[in-house]
Amino acid sequence: MIALTPHPIDPEAVRHAVEDPEHGGLTVFVGLTRRDGADRPVVALEYDAYEPLAVAELKRIAHDAEERYGARVAIVHRVGRVNVGEPSVVVAASAPHRAEAFAACRDGIDRLKESVPVWKCAHFADGGREWDPGAPQAAAP
Repeated sequence: MIALTPHPIDPEAVRHAVEDPEHGGLTVFVGLTRRDGADRPVVALEYDAYEPLAVAELKRIAHDAEERYGARVAIVHRVGRVNVGEPSVVVAASAPHRAEAFAACRDGIDRLKESVPVWKCAHFADGGREWDPGAPQAAAP
């Protein structure tokens, strides 16, 4: 399961996508929108992506982790508005052993943050908004 979605992410569905009766380790990372912004309270994040490239990069990241760790990997990222407390991204990985499952999951989220063209805009409680200047591959829209 590799996807960008405007709909709420169900972490259990992502977890189920990597279940394998031959695997004894399964890890799930859920990235949530948090209220604490750098300078002021956040009410939501908004994500935009260049979908064709983002999906291709997510597939490459999952494939690389599967090859490297003998894992099954699923990655789902939200686009659009994500309110405080809601998942923005879910990465799940299963592998024959726990060390490989943890490593594949961490590799997936770390590489996503480095290279997938997804841009984030914080919406603040005071009505302001600000695009994250640290977006991978390109400037924010």
